[in-house]
Amino acid sequence: MAGAATEGDMMVALIRRRPRLLLLLVCLIAWLPGLFTIPPLDRDESRFAQASKQMLETGNFIDIRFANEPRYKKPVGIYWLQAATTEAVSAVTGDRTRDHIWTYRIPSLIGAFAAVLLCFWCASAFLNVEGAFVAALLLGLTLLLSAEAKIAKTDAALLATVVGAQAVLLRGYLAGRGEGQPLGRWAALGGWLALALGVLIKGPVIIGVVAVTLVALLIWDREWRWLGSLRPISGIALVLAIVLPWLIAIAVQSHGAFYAQSLGHDFGAKVLHGEESHGEPPGYYLLMTILTLWPATLFLIPAVAFAIANRQQPAMRFLLAWAAASWLMFELVPTKLPHYILPAYPALAVIMAAFLVGRREIATGWQKVLPALSSLHFALGAALLVAGLIFLPAYYGSGAPAAVLTGAGLGTLAALVAVLSMLLGAMGRAFWSAVVSALVLYATLTLGAMPGLTKIWVSPREAQMIRSHAQADDPPPVLAGYTEPSALFLLGTPTHLAVNGRGAAEMASAQGGLAAIEKGQQAVFLQTLAQLNASATPIDALDGFNYSRGRPVHITLFRVTPAPRTTEPPPE
Repeated sequence: MAGAATEGDMMVALIRRRPRLLLLLVCLIAWLPGLFTIPPLDRDESRFAQASKQMLETGNFIDIRFANEPRYKKPVGIYWLQAATTEAVSAVTGDRTRDHIWTYRIPSLIGAFAAVLLCFWCASAFLNVEGAFVAALLLGLTLLLSAEAKIAKTDAALLATVVGAQAVLLRGYLAGRGEGQPLGRWAALGGWLALALGVLIKGPVIIGVVAVTLVALLIWDREWRWLGSLRPISGIALVLAIVLPWLIAIAVQSHGAFYAQSLGHDFGAKVLHGEESHGEPPGYYLLMTILTLWPATLFLIPAVAFAIANRQQPAMRFLLAWAAASWLMFELVPTKLPHYILPAYPALAVIMAAFLVGRREIATGWQKVLPALSSLHFALGAALLVAGLIFLPAYYGSGAPAAVLTGAGLGTLAALVAVLSMLLGAMGRAFWSAVVSALVLYATLTLGAMPGLTKIWVSPREAQMIRSHAQADDPPPVLAGYTEPSALFLLGTPTHLAVNGRGAAEMASAQGGLAAIEKGQQAVFLQTLAQLNASATPIDALDGFNYSRGRPVHITLFRVTPAPRTTEPPPE
């Protein structure tokens, strides 16, 4: 095998015999660390998990709610998946508390691996087994997918549906140009099934990715007859059969509010202007590749040049249309978050694999600069990761322990070998060194550094503090000032999240019990309690850093004595 997999006949033989098993093992090594130990993250992960928990608590699997409010931003698909895996774990273990965040992360883990397997299938439409393996592993080890695989959100599951739909589209496109086998009915319907599931998970995002890819190809080729092989009539009927029942049910349940909020406020606002302080200029995702696409960045620049040079090949043309059109779409949308760009990454991974296994010519002239630029791109990402491993524990914990420093050193060494190998043209050694560097640094980050960031894990410490002081007859606790979704998830749905100190005082004065009040709301909380003839005694406190808001917090736990009850004199 040429390129990335020429190093070591035993490894090549293993890839050829058991490519999917090897992908599973390597990806699990990259993804499992931290899945069970990282606390619930704010804000999206805890919002998704809490809403899924409330579905199980209420038995209402149509409506989506967070605390007492409707959560009408995303469709129901991910909540069903999270509720199903959590209920399955509860049935097996007998634990009905449903407050273990890892059970809600299982759909993301499964979705990430499904995306990797589908990327393998996508690439195998025109690459050999080794090439398809390289493509799938490059995707699976990107920092972005490695993170999303252990976060209870939509994006890993969505990626699986996008890759499934696009892989079917690629095979239909190649067959229309006389390359590969004709697209069978069941394969075509599989693509439509992926589209339907993607809509249920994250609404129109998957439709946008598929649509801009098709538009780019139609403009480029001026040929559309191959689309008939996709069975559009049967496919659209299948999509409607899967999606419409819930769409109708939620319209009735919410009296149309779901569409007003999800399509109007959430999706529409993000498309028209920067929503939730996440507006960024075009070029944001290109800059973010330094981290989000790492370690595949080692091959990105020469691989894209390779694809452009071979754009007359149908496979390269399709992948360029997929990557470029979807990238442009996400860059033009004002609201930007790092994970939004993930649906474009499988196309880049397959392009890089095609470059690695297909390159035969020796780089000359200006082409010699491309590996150097790509090596610099890769080295910057490695340097930022290593710096985070060393400095984050110093700022948000008690410092980096020896194991973290050792892991950072080993990961750096492997990254240096990858860079030197790339510059020397030893692509196979560069690939495997980058793989080793990623595995070592990811494990060091999730197992060594993150558990020690005690200052940012405010909610777990707050929940532990409240439980340690709770009495058997206490009502649900009241929170004000620090009311992150992770706190509600850990403390339970009955927990009162007050808007401010005054609201917390009104609740606490009526019921008594525990109240956790952040410093900024304490003065008004105590003043209002006094006005209501209630009192509060501070019994514990903690300091931390709210990374969602980017500011330090000081939370005091009070035991509140409610206002004395007044009794009306009996009527004469």
